[in-house]
Amino acid sequence: MISVNICSPTLDLAVPWDDLVRRASSNVFMNPVALTVANETGFARIQVLLAWDDSTEPRRLVGIWAFQVRRISRLWPAQLEALPYNYAFLSNPVVDPAFVRDVIPAFLSAIRNSPVLPKLINLKSLDAEAPSFEMLLNALTEQGRAQLKLSESTRPFATPEVGVKRSGSTRKKLRQDWNRLSAVGVVDIVNHRAPDTREAFETFLKLEAAGWKGARGTALLCDAADAAFARQMVAALAEGGNASVALLRVDGCAIAAQVLMYCGSTAYTWKTAFSPDYAKYSPGALLIDRITDDLFSSAGIAAIDSCSYEGSFMAQLWAGRRKMADLLVDVGPGKSLAFSLEVVRQRGYDYLRRLRDRIRAWSVPAVPKSKKVSFAAHR
Repeated sequence: MISVNICSPTLDLAVPWDDLVRRASSNVFMNPVALTVANETGFARIQVLLAWDDSTEPRRLVGIWAFQVRRISRLWPAQLEALPYNYAFLSNPVVDPAFVRDVIPAFLSAIRNSPVLPKLINLKSLDAEAPSFEMLLNALTEQGRAQLKLSESTRPFATPEVGVKRSGSTRKKLRQDWNRLSAVGVVDIVNHRAPDTREAFETFLKLEAAGWKGARGTALLCDAADAAFARQMVAALAEGGNASVALLRVDGCAIAAQVLMYCGSTAYTWKTAFSPDYAKYSPGALLIDRITDDLFSSAGIAAIDSCSYEGSFMAQLWAGRRKMADLLVDVGPGKSLAFSLEVVRQRGYDYLRRLRDRIRAWSVPAVPKSKKVSFAAHR
């Protein structure tokens, strides 16, 4: 008794979404509030798949999966991308576990049968340990759909039981940095999940623009459209208690900021920024370390997703890891030309990215072994 409809995101979905995430797997980037902001501002062209249990009255939402419709160029085939907008870091659908065996195949069939949706699906940053991932692979195999696993990786991830490093050189350095910073002035951390986070988020934006991202031109404030979308999205999520901005302060002045998002029992460390004037104290790492404990001591948080990659400083703070995968899928009949072209493009892109990283590594001067290296920033 599962039906699927395809629509643009609207705020009318907020209530059934809140009901769903009490039962389902977590993905804050599928929150209809964020999707609506992205779609209505033109930041992304989004289509949402909604799975309903029609056996109840009224019917109940049991799954949601959002995609942005993208076309690299006019000459390139359109595709669906399950990171529904730029600055999203998780592609998994949000599905009630009691219905996952029915919902995932129904989602794939809905895309295949849609007269308007592309059949090529780019699934980057999939949580490979979520129940929906195994069911997705099974459904693709059973339906005979073309699929290619582009890459596998791990992501720093923390839970109260597994994840936070409590001893070793990392813990020692954090204590030393905190003590050194405390000698500079009165140090405190604030993180209020208040409906209005605008002032704190502006502090984050300024810190990010003043740091290495601003110098590279990748800070949010370097692009007016990106900054406008981020402001509206964070404000909209915060209004429902689903976003906050934690600040590390010295004598009341913020020297680091962490934008946090929330979905169900999971918190997401979305973006970090810190003042370069305090870089020697590793303020971003100190803030994450303290916020981690604060989140787990608060009611309802059972996991923290770093939204980051294995080589980030988060990996030095947390021992926990989450398996991730990138998939390319074609739900149309057979293997299409669009699928083959995208495979070539993706492999070429990965090769060029690895080549760029090697060139950068060759150009970085060697650091003497006796010299301590501070935590690197992420995202």
